[in-house]
Amino acid sequence: MNKLKKGQSLLRHKLIGFFLIAVVLFWIKTYIGYRVEFNLGIESKMQEFLLFINPVSSAMFIFGLALLARGKKAYKWIIGLNFVMSFLLYANIMYYRFFSDFITLPTLTQTKNAGDLGQSITALMNPYDFMYFLDTVILLGLYLFKTVKVETGRMNRRKVAVIFACAVAIFSVNLGLAEQDRPQLLKKTFDRNYIVKYLGMYNYTVYDAIQNTKTYAQRATANSSDIAEVVNYTKATTASPNPEYFGKAEGKNIIYLHLESIQNFIIDYKLNGEEVTPFLNSLSDSKDFMYFDNFFHQTGQGKTADAEFMLENSLFGLPQGAAFTTQSQNTFQSAPAILGQKGYTSAVFHGNYKSFWNRDKMYKALGFNQFFDASYYDMNEDDVMNYGLKDKPFFEESIPLIESLEQPFYAKFISLSNHFPYPLDQEEATIEKHTTGDSSVDNYFQTARYADEALEQFFNYLKESGLYDNSVIIMYGDHYGISDNHNAAMSQVLGKEVNKFENTQLQRVPLLIHVPGVEGGDMHQYGGQIDLMPTMLHLLGVDTKDYVQFGSDLLSKEHREVVPFRNGDFITPNYTVLKGKNYDTNTGELVEENEEIIQDQKMAQTMLEFSDKVVNGDLLRFYTPNGFKPIDPANYEYTNNEEETVSEK
Repeated sequence: MNKLKKGQSLLRHKLIGFFLIAVVLFWIKTYIGYRVEFNLGIESKMQEFLLFINPVSSAMFIFGLALLARGKKAYKWIIGLNFVMSFLLYANIMYYRFFSDFITLPTLTQTKNAGDLGQSITALMNPYDFMYFLDTVILLGLYLFKTVKVETGRMNRRKVAVIFACAVAIFSVNLGLAEQDRPQLLKKTFDRNYIVKYLGMYNYTVYDAIQNTKTYAQRATANSSDIAEVVNYTKATTASPNPEYFGKAEGKNIIYLHLESIQNFIIDYKLNGEEVTPFLNSLSDSKDFMYFDNFFHQTGQGKTADAEFMLENSLFGLPQGAAFTTQSQNTFQSAPAILGQKGYTSAVFHGNYKSFWNRDKMYKALGFNQFFDASYYDMNEDDVMNYGLKDKPFFEESIPLIESLEQPFYAKFISLSNHFPYPLDQEEATIEKHTTGDSSVDNYFQTARYADEALEQFFNYLKESGLYDNSVIIMYGDHYGISDNHNAAMSQVLGKEVNKFENTQLQRVPLLIHVPGVEGGDMHQYGGQIDLMPTMLHLLGVDTKDYVQFGSDLLSKEHREVVPFRNGDFITPNYTVLKGKNYDTNTGELVEENEEIIQDQKMAQTMLEFSDKVVNGDLLRFYTPNGFKPIDPANYEYTNNEEETVSEK
């Protein structure tokens, strides 16, 4: 009997030993991944300590589930769970390398986009990435080569309970210390970096799932009373139109040119003494265009889709995922819907397939009459990049399509070529790469030049056809092209250190607006993509006071110059507020919080929270402005009757 007990004790010791090896290896790997891959903004020894310990409770709890199994299954489960957790870590690493953000539950609905991202994914990989699965390989080797002797039997449930209790205790200590360092951590932030920094990536994943479950429940529980507070707010904060501009473009066509990944620093930038974007530079200096040099993108995880969402609705993108993929069933009061009821034909032109970003469904909800996707273009191998048709053939082949539209029209052209990882056949390059040693940054200048040349060719057509003189032309950068993962290279590009403050200033994107008969020039007011829709509608003479819009007319004397970012940070002409730190926008120096900052912070948070309430609850189904007829998506169909069988990518 004593020998039997000793044998069972040895078995338990071996299983616990295997379990502890798995926990320790995973703990070390995760911490190394945190430090190497993520820019979490560690600012104190306490934060460093929390970052170090936070993988432990997750590993103990998840791997502890395997201890409930008997014999060989327990070992296999540990190995399997280790692989799943390792895959989750690596998936977040890959996502972060491009987006500087973490995967959320709604982003998993965007996986159908991955088929077009092959070149980008390859560019994100590093030779050492196999290390993130090395512990799985070690555990598998220990099991297969019988370095650890596996015997039948089940671990005592009390001991398993002790392991779970230890995991919960460690997490409780972790959470308590985090709350001391960052009070109301789980209530007061839109920023996922905080959650990962304090509680760890795996606990963040659980937190995200809980938050999104609550979000999905908002639509089911929403009712007509929920919209009243929002309507009162938007009516009270609507910026009155400027008489100098209101209605100056009445009856004109609207042409939006969506400039992929173009940031404002590229305007007038010279590489080796040569202008990178000479055509855009000429427009920014022209009296034919209003050039807004303090205009910011406000996108979140949806990037391009978020930019479109704000452009068409004056609603913010969501804090997780993209409304294009998760809220296409909603009721919207969008620009194409509003203008469509005033005699406008609406269309989108895009050299990718209509399912990308769920556009075929969302555009119907927005009320677009036509969607000219890849099926309308010659997608031959020479003219296609991994994201779709190159800009030059795209604009050239769009000419007969735009000529098919009845005027006045509302048209949006979405360019593609200037997209990460910025590949370009060198025979098409007309400027040298930069020399920072960072390939993404260095290539950016060549694809930006290519995009600039494509725009110039299209403008030549607009002028020759007469559309230039009969159209409002609005060009805007959709989001950053170079993330903060490349700050070291950008420091070389700009000749100064690019820190958090400077990186925020780099979130400026170009906005250029041409209104026939209206003199342009430099416009210095602060604004963001949320402001485009009311600005455009006021130019056309459309009063917006009854619509639920969170932007304000950039040309209004009442325009509010508080620009919220999706993570809760914001910028004004006076202050830049980043993760609770306040900077002087003009000098970059830290300043103390004051009443102006407090009020601006309240405004930014209110706008984001009310917008999320509208989108998540689908509240516009309960409110219809006078004279507006809700859109029925069933009335729209995007089928190219002339197309032959197109293989979906």
